[in-house]
Amino acid sequence: MTKTRQTYSTEFKIKAVELSHQRGNMMEVARELNVKWDTLNRWKNKYQTGKLNATGTVIKTKEEIEITQLKKALKEAELERDILKKAVGIFTKSDK
Repeated sequence: MTKTRQTYSTEFKIKAVELSHQRGNMMEVARELNVKWDTLNRWKNKYQTGKLNATGTVIKTKEEIEITQLKKALKEAELERDILKKAVGIFTKSDK
């Protein structure tokens, strides 16, 4: 039996974090909202660092954007390398 992943709106996440701040008890709020404590804690951390905002977009720092771009470039370079390795293998077999 497979479980479907529950998705929550950004407004719900923000309200849940604010409610936990008001009450001071995250475990109680998590139980009331039927959300796991660690999920609520993750939302709280994103909210405090400014990565969870009212528009629902995740704000990335310049370093995070650069890391994403570098990972993409690395993946492309590895793919090109693998293709060239296969091509060399194919051409050397046909020469024998």
